Amino acid sequence: MAEAIQSAIVAIANAKKRQPENDDDGESGAAAKYRRFGDPAAALASARHEFGEHGGVNMSIEASATFTVMEAETMRRMFAGELGPDRDFFIYSRHFNPTVLNLGRQMAAMEGTEAAYCTASGMSAISTVLLQLVGAGGHVVASRCLYGGTHALLSRFLPRTCGITATFVDVGDLAAVRAAIREGVTTVLYVEAVANPTLAVADVARLAEVAREKGVKLVVDNTFAPMVISPAKLGADVVVHSVSKFISGGADVIAGAICGPASLVNSMMDLHEGALMLLGPTMNAKVAFEISERLPHLSLRMKEHSHRALTYATRMKKLGLKVIYPGLPDHPDHALFASMANPGYGFGGLLCLDMGSEEKANRLMQHLQNTTQFGLMAVSLGYYETLMSCSGSSTSSEMPPEDRAQAGISPGLIRMSIGYSGELEQRWSQFERALALAQQHPEGGSLYCKV
Repeated sequence: MAEAIQSAIVAIANAKKRQPENDDDGESGAAAKYRRFGDPAAALASARHEFGEHGGVNMSIEASATFTVMEAETMRRMFAGELGPDRDFFIYSRHFNPTVLNLGRQMAAMEGTEAAYCTASGMSAISTVLLQLVGAGGHVVASRCLYGGTHALLSRFLPRTCGITATFVDVGDLAAVRAAIREGVTTVLYVEAVANPTLAVADVARLAEVAREKGVKLVVDNTFAPMVISPAKLGADVVVHSVSKFISGGADVIAGAICGPASLVNSMMDLHEGALMLLGPTMNAKVAFEISERLPHLSLRMKEHSHRALTYATRMKKLGLKVIYPGLPDHPDHALFASMANPGYGFGGLLCLDMGSEEKANRLMQHLQNTTQFGLMAVSLGYYETLMSCSGSSTSSEMPPEDRAQAGISPGLIRMSIGYSGELEQRWSQFERALALAQQHPEGGSLYCKV
């Protein structure tokens, strides 16, 4: 069956309906397409378009868990690897499902990778990649600033369950990264393209050079910057996403994706040793359909998220607030981000306000939600409404206090995922009113935490 899986996975990235499989120069695959369509939106538009069973412009949803065959001999050939999804032969939806397969094709096109596989959540994408690439007793070098769930996976769960350990370093210090990699033991260098929640930017290209030099795989979580940054273009081996966030955009589904070489996805689908096949983080076909319908306007959404985030960050800065946003010229990674970003997509839709204390942060958020309706106090990101949370006591709370301090996560850090609903000036007026009200606390002091 491995041969059928391999051809199906390659087909995720390569297939085009009503168009030839090869490029004019004879080269096939996602790499050639990426050179032709450097912009992620253009690459996505070049991917095969699935039509509905009766000619609908939208594909049909294949909701079946299992699939029938017309002849008994066909099933034997499918399990023998002679027939597979590349020829529209499907066995079971934990293995391959036509609707989920199509979304994987789209994700691969968007990220410029050879293949992609979509999973039930972002954490399932992260955990299965790590389990596949790092054997029992293995070692990972990871950024010291990561989403709290990823940090807990690397610092607590994997060491307890399979002896996989991690060394957390400042990935901006390439010498520290090199020193942390243990020859013959370390197999993965794991970073977030834009760190959650501090918005520090990883130099993916230089980290990829270090990874190649040391013989390890660079895995990049690109949840914060889909379309804005293309890690595979910069040298990353694997790109993972929590699709629940910007890619979905509706805060209504949980989903993940793994984008990378066909050989990796093939190994993860192996019947006997594949983490995806055996752990079964299967995406529901109805979820895959929902997401595939939203991908065509992701580029428009990301541009507006970025535009508003930059506008608000600039104005907040003028008010004297301590604002963190890579689009501001004084952000330490501003030039790096600009050099990595795809033209026209800005600097992403997240900004941070450091209010100095959790009490001040909470007071401001209370007014922003309950008094002026600027946004919502909620975790997650990428929604059309602004979402805000105090990271140290929420999404980064799994990290010990000393680790949060080392990562630069202060107690008063508010992470804001800037939405695009309503008029920009309307929303800014709501922010200013909430800020003024939040200043009027009993002690009478200033709320501002000035730069």
